[in-house]
Amino acid sequence: MHLAAVVLWGALITFSRSPGVQGSAECSCGKNHFTCAVSAFGECTCIPAQWQCDGDNDCGDHSDEDGCMLPTCSPLDFHCDNGKCIRRSWVCDGDNDCEDDSDEQDCPPRECEEDEFHCQNGYCIRSLWHCDGDNDCGDNSDEQCDMRKCSDKEFRCTDGSCIAEHWYCDGDTDCKDGSDEENCPSDVMTATCSVEEFQCAYGRCILDIYHCDGDDDCGDWSDESDCSSHQPCRSVEFMCSSGMCINAGWRCDGEFDCDDQSDEKNCTTSMCTADQFRCATGRCVRLSWRCDGEDDCSDRSDEEGCEKTESPPCAPDQFQCGNGRCIGQRKVCNEVNDCGDWTDEHPHHDCRPRSSEGNCNQNNGGCSQKCQMVRGLVQCTCHTGYRLMDDGKTCQDVDECAEEGYCSQGCTNAEGGFQCWCVQGYELRPDKRSCKALGPEPVLLFANRIDIRQVLPHRSEYTLLLNNLENAIALDFHHSRELVFWSDVTLDRIMKANLNGSNVEEVVSTGLESPGGLAIDWIHDKLYWTDSGTSRIEVANLDGTHRKVLLWQNMEKPRAIALHPIEGKIYWTDWGNTPRIEYANMDGSNRRVIADTHLFWPNGLTIDYAGRRMYWVDAKHHVIEKADLDGRNRKAVISQGLPHPFAITVFEDSLYWTDWHTKSINSANKFTGKNQEIIRNKLHFPMDIHTLHPQRQPAGRYTNRCGTNNGGCSHLCLPSNKTFTCACPTGFKKVDHYNCANGLDKFLLFARRTDIRRISFDTEDMSDDVIPLADVRNAVALDWDSKDGYIYWTDVTTDSINRALWNGSKQEVSNSPAGLAIDWVTSKLYWTDAGTDRIEVSNADGSMRTVLIWENLDRPRDIVIDPIGGFMYWTDWGANPKIERAGMDASSRIVIISSNLTWPNGLAIDYETKRLYWADAGMKTIEFGNFDGSDRQVKSLPHPFGLTVHKDKLYWTDWQSKSIQSADKLTAKAVCGLNLAAISKYIRNPCEVNNGGCSHLCLLAPAPKASSCACPTGINLQTDGKTCTPGRKQPLFTSHKHGTRNINLEGILQLFLQCFSSLRVSVAPPSGKVYWSDSTLKKISRSNINGSAQEDIMSTGLMTTDGLAVDAVGRKIYWTDTGTNRIEVANLDGSMRKVLVWRNLDSPRAIALYHEMGYMYWTDWGEHAKLERSAMDGSDRVVLISNNLGWPNGLAIDMAGSQLLWADAHTERIEASDLNGQNRRTLVTPVQHPYGLTLLGSYIYWTDWQSRSIQRADKNTGTNTITVRANLPGLMDIQAVDRERPLGFNKCGRRNGGCTHLCLPRPNGTSCACPTGILLKGDGRSCDDSPETYLLFSNRVSVRRISLDTSDHTDVHVPVPELHNVISLDYDSVDGKIYYTDVTLDVIRRVNLDGSDMETVISQGLKTTDGLAVDWVARNMYWTDTGRNTIEVARLDGTSRKVLVNNSLDEPRAIAVFPSKGFLFWTDWGHIAKIERSHLDGSDRKVLINTDLGWPNGLTLDYDTRRSEGEAC
Repeated sequence: MHLAAVVLWGALITFSRSPGVQGSAECSCGKNHFTCAVSAFGECTCIPAQWQCDGDNDCGDHSDEDGCMLPTCSPLDFHCDNGKCIRRSWVCDGDNDCEDDSDEQDCPPRECEEDEFHCQNGYCIRSLWHCDGDNDCGDNSDEQCDMRKCSDKEFRCTDGSCIAEHWYCDGDTDCKDGSDEENCPSDVMTATCSVEEFQCAYGRCILDIYHCDGDDDCGDWSDESDCSSHQPCRSVEFMCSSGMCINAGWRCDGEFDCDDQSDEKNCTTSMCTADQFRCATGRCVRLSWRCDGEDDCSDRSDEEGCEKTESPPCAPDQFQCGNGRCIGQRKVCNEVNDCGDWTDEHPHHDCRPRSSEGNCNQNNGGCSQKCQMVRGLVQCTCHTGYRLMDDGKTCQDVDECAEEGYCSQGCTNAEGGFQCWCVQGYELRPDKRSCKALGPEPVLLFANRIDIRQVLPHRSEYTLLLNNLENAIALDFHHSRELVFWSDVTLDRIMKANLNGSNVEEVVSTGLESPGGLAIDWIHDKLYWTDSGTSRIEVANLDGTHRKVLLWQNMEKPRAIALHPIEGKIYWTDWGNTPRIEYANMDGSNRRVIADTHLFWPNGLTIDYAGRRMYWVDAKHHVIEKADLDGRNRKAVISQGLPHPFAITVFEDSLYWTDWHTKSINSANKFTGKNQEIIRNKLHFPMDIHTLHPQRQPAGRYTNRCGTNNGGCSHLCLPSNKTFTCACPTGFKKVDHYNCANGLDKFLLFARRTDIRRISFDTEDMSDDVIPLADVRNAVALDWDSKDGYIYWTDVTTDSINRALWNGSKQEVSNSPAGLAIDWVTSKLYWTDAGTDRIEVSNADGSMRTVLIWENLDRPRDIVIDPIGGFMYWTDWGANPKIERAGMDASSRIVIISSNLTWPNGLAIDYETKRLYWADAGMKTIEFGNFDGSDRQVKSLPHPFGLTVHKDKLYWTDWQSKSIQSADKLTAKAVCGLNLAAISKYIRNPCEVNNGGCSHLCLLAPAPKASSCACPTGINLQTDGKTCTPGRKQPLFTSHKHGTRNINLEGILQLFLQCFSSLRVSVAPPSGKVYWSDSTLKKISRSNINGSAQEDIMSTGLMTTDGLAVDAVGRKIYWTDTGTNRIEVANLDGSMRKVLVWRNLDSPRAIALYHEMGYMYWTDWGEHAKLERSAMDGSDRVVLISNNLGWPNGLAIDMAGSQLLWADAHTERIEASDLNGQNRRTLVTPVQHPYGLTLLGSYIYWTDWQSRSIQRADKNTGTNTITVRANLPGLMDIQAVDRERPLGFNKCGRRNGGCTHLCLPRPNGTSCACPTGILLKGDGRSCDDSPETYLLFSNRVSVRRISLDTSDHTDVHVPVPELHNVISLDYDSVDGKIYYTDVTLDVIRRVNLDGSDMETVISQGLKTTDGLAVDWVARNMYWTDTGRNTIEVARLDGTSRKVLVNNSLDEPRAIAVFPSKGFLFWTDWGHIAKIERSHLDGSDRKVLINTDLGWPNGLTLDYDTRRSEGEAC
């Protein structure tokens, strides 16, 4: 390329490279010119050679100053290799301040702490951050990790990542590189759907009833194509040819919104709004995107006709000339025509007079900071962190915090610098600008329609959480409860499961139409959701109870929802006719619109709690935007490359979103939108997405506004800003500030085929509330028993009469029906059966059923009764339609109406006017007459079906308009106000008084008996005919990964307790307590057998409690811990805990006890599996069996048969031997994967992981194997309890065996023992309360003790409450108190050695208290504060506080006192590390050591040899 001639001294040339030419070598500027780096726009810039290395940014990208060595740094500054000046104190501080790392070269190596990882660049990071997929070091040295090994049930992709084995060759690309779908057999059969299913275009099967129902159940709308009769779209919508409904305003807007592009066919010219620009293609884009330099139209038509600019805008530290050129700021007003048009000089620019006679040696040239001579003139410059003012001499501090994203979270500007900081739960990374969340590695949890998956964003790990779903759209999680919630728009349900995929349950199963948004309040345990079908936002408890319609007015299509429970706010998007984003308090109050412009299809919404911003995606505008939480400072983050974003989440500095079009999960920087990356693509149909991490639900430091008593509310307690509101479930009125009515006074019931709903007239909202009933297929007839509170309905699909309480409970099938009526006086049920042509009657519970009328009936339909007059009325739909009447005992039957009838259906009695009303669906009329059929009159009302009457109003259901109508019963004029009350008349019944004398159930019976008593399933009625036995005599108890259950011997299973990861279970029969271990929560708990009175008895010092056994006789609990390799014992309440066995244990598992013999047995899964025995005090240990063992899991003792039984999951056998390990024999083989084993009577019972079942066999022969219960995933341990078996003699029963603490059985008697770390006294019976000599230490969140009196050296937790980040501690032996500092709370506290009487002694004026020492003689305490660079002293109760030393301290850390000599010692981590000493009053300060020290941390004194010991890290 030939360049035009060169200009004068100040010439600056910009030109474009030839197309297709790569590399900066093509940018040749010629002689006497410097070639700048090629810009992002492919442009070359030439500047005069003299401008290189003059300290001025002339290129705009600093490329003319890179690598220059300019003598401009002051003596106080450090000169970087790239010419930059930084503070000398920043050298070798671990931060790359020069930006070329030259300030961190040749530094003395820093020793990292024990819990830190040493990066190759010298940085120290947390050990937990090593191999977490995140480049924390900055040089990626922390991520040079071995590739994870795939398990036997995983497939290894070519790139090394692991996926589920069954994803291999499933037609779905799960490996990032697609290797799971390569070399697949060609004969893989495609799935065929059953007769009752519809096959989607891509092969998936859905229920046929979902075909052509107006919902996109397949995910590609193939179930809604080719539908002759299709559910129409709403009036404000356009229906695509495929059946999809879109906003009507999107028709002919130049953009394809229908999946078949039918919205852009047969268009003339698209109409864009006033704030839009019409592209050449017809597409409408934002007007503000016109001429912004970006191709938003995809054909560059929005960038055509714009004013041409030769170069991109100038850099912030450059000056833009009038001709568009950019020059360095320092060249302005230097009396040289650097621009070429003199616009940088006077008179075009307001230049202040420059003194050409100045000299840097005189008064620093008048410069406030740095001065240099350039071409004989004074040129002032500034230090790093300052900028030159317009006067050319004064320097002003640069506010780095004003630049968004300069710091990840918090930023504090300082003179000449800045400091970034992080909110609680985050930690500053080594770059000192970005924040890293503390806790586990983040996981992206996303719904994929047919499954829910999780992917690690920083690596290729990709796993399945839940599969075989219908149409999962929205999801959220509850981290502390380890639950995931999701909505299914095909099933119209909200579900939940444990985060490991187990225990799937329905939460909300009724009254949903299109639940597209879901959010969890993790602080107050509430579930919120949006439903664009019902146009509502609802709330309920996490189990779906106390459901309430929160917002319904002015709602169109609420979509995404996000909660801020810390602030008590709810945010949601609405993409109806007027798209908007709104927020309100979480009780529905104070609702406000925060964005309603430039929105079309706001799909996803997320809140950045740390950054206090919200982000959302707009699928129509193809943009990701952000704003403050009040809607201010709205700004687009990404406006290109977003075909169809759907959902979004945020974590740390990254955004993650799903895209329907690209079927991918993507990420980008949340501040700039740069660094875009595809996390995962080729997904099935990615929907909602969330970041699974505790910092996304920061609960621990925020208060539950409702407290522990639900705020005193009877039902819902909803947060509202800084307080709370008591709320009632839908339809229930509040009787006072806290309480809701127990029932509804006035309501309307109606059947809607697949559900039954009620509209309460007690509240103003008139919202219909779905009664939670199961399996309602086609409800037609309906009635209400006001006396017992039962709803009765008929279902013509299942041919049944059903009933349930008004809240949906106690649902049961009574009979088979068509019409239904309740006799509320005698509690009888009357019904018609069109299939058998009968009218029948029974008690309200379905008993005593009898046929009343069966002759001359032809499809009887509706029926009503008049118990006051003793008559019943029914309609008949047969060949000769009629209405008949008879006595309620079937006597005096007559036809009262037989002419001008077609389908007489709705019958209603008006007791006030003594009239009978009926609806005729064929004649489309409502008529009435007298009870004998006379005086018949017609009301002209359209399409009636169901009918009821109350006071002066008629209510009827209309099938055609799918509505409930009302009118005045006398004039038939439509009315607005609805009012309905239930009629109630009560009579005495034999169960009213004292429950009929029954202990449990009192059931009505025919006269003369009147009533009878019954018992719940599994317990028996005693001989008195009234009382039930108190409990089961021989139940089995099983532990599951997510719960504990009991089973009676008939195999009836009852879930009685929910816990998380229950591994082992045991029972103490006399007290009826169940004990279990939880390896996830790392604790041992207990409760009553019915699940009540649950409590944790052991919650510290546990890792993996794989074995648990209760000594019911001796009242002790024993357990094995595979993590710590110990066997321990404690009292049943968890007290007096002691380590029994700790040597030569590899992986102890199952444990069993034989109190009478004084033995305990356990299995060991280690490298050399074995079965061992010892006395129950840990003595006389012996290996019984050590050969032919693999994974010995279950262990049981047959005391009657004197044999030992165990299950081995590796050898797939259940074996037996005598109690000495001899006479070994195989009982059952093969067994697939046995885990728990127990004995009851003559049978053994075991749990099997693989078959998910409980099995039983004969204990002696192993024969007669049967399955007790199947289909129980997550089974773990099993224990049998025989309450009739006597416990036996307690060897320690008399005076605890004479022991003061623990009495433990032995084969030949008992032995006394002390809790862990405490020696037994010489009398062999008593113990001290604490060890004589021990170590105290903290690990930030706990304080522990290790006794030096005993050889096991086991650490024991000191139960100190509310520990967050304990750094230093000391012990006052006089009062027996521990003193400690907590740098998270910024307090100094003290507590007794047993954890009691914790009190705060210093609560203010602390920053970083890294050292603490107690003067036990003078009763004072001393501490160092690294944050304030002080050493202070106070009395032990915190009074008389005084600063001792506050000068010449850089970073004081450890501190120690020598009271008898009056000395105070401390270490200093500062620029020159040292150890100092002073008197206890701070006087006579002296440096003891200041050489060969790095970061002196620990410090202690040897009072005997009078030496100080230090530890440098």
